[in-house]
Amino acid sequence: HVQLVESGGGTVQAGGSLRVSCGASEYTESINCMGWYRQSPGKEREGVAAIYLGGGVPYYTDSVNGRFAISLDSAKNTVYLQMDGLKTEDTAMYYCAAGRVYDPSACTPVTTVFGYWGQGTQVTVS
Repeated sequence: HVQLVESGGGTVQAGGSLRVSCGASEYTESINCMGWYRQSPGKEREGVAAIYLGGGVPYYTDSVNGRFAISLDSAKNTVYLQMDGLKTEDTAMYYCAAGRVYDPSACTPVTTVFGYWGQGTQVTVS
């Protein structure tokens, strides 16, 4: 059973940067796609970014494209989300998710059914 643990959230001023991390207990055949979602009070959960563990172009939702970058450190079983140029509307609980796709192009928060989720880490932009 894959366990995901997020870390690195916090409070930052608008325009600043923050990096959140997601450590996976293991990489098994059950996962080859990892993603980041966020949810703020009163809003629906939003898929932010996703990365295929075998390589390729990561996916970003339009609102973060050019400001956020998702990356993978396979040696550490860790996925990062580097967030630059943060805006107040980026304030949310950020969740890491992992799942399996049969086509790398399907590794997006919209098209992937993620079976594993972390507990979330809060990001507040003031």
